[in-house]
Amino acid sequence: MTDINTTGTSYRGQFRLPYAQVVKLLGKPNGYHDGYKTDAEWAFEKDGVVATVYNYKNGPSYTGRGKVEDIEVWNIGGFDIQAVYLVSDKLGGQGEIHFD
Repeated sequence: MTDINTTGTSYRGQFRLPYAQVVKLLGKPNGYHDGYKTDAEWAFEKDGVVATVYNYKNGPSYTGRGKVEDIEVWNIGGFDIQAVYLVSDKLGGQGEIHFD
């Protein structure tokens, strides 16, 4: 678990990459997951920008099927759009990012 305060972050975008690739790029999940709607979460902070990467309602905890390793669609959370840019940098251009 990380000490980064993610309270109040919300959905900012989404990308598609296999779980193994996300772990390769971001490391092991280090954030809170509820074991119900989310199965894995990463939290980052750089220069005051907070970002999270997490699955939502598409993993085994919620669907009752598959494994965490099967997840390919990930949400980006943050306080503002800067979170999307931070995650994009961390992904090194991999994964097609969509944001609102």
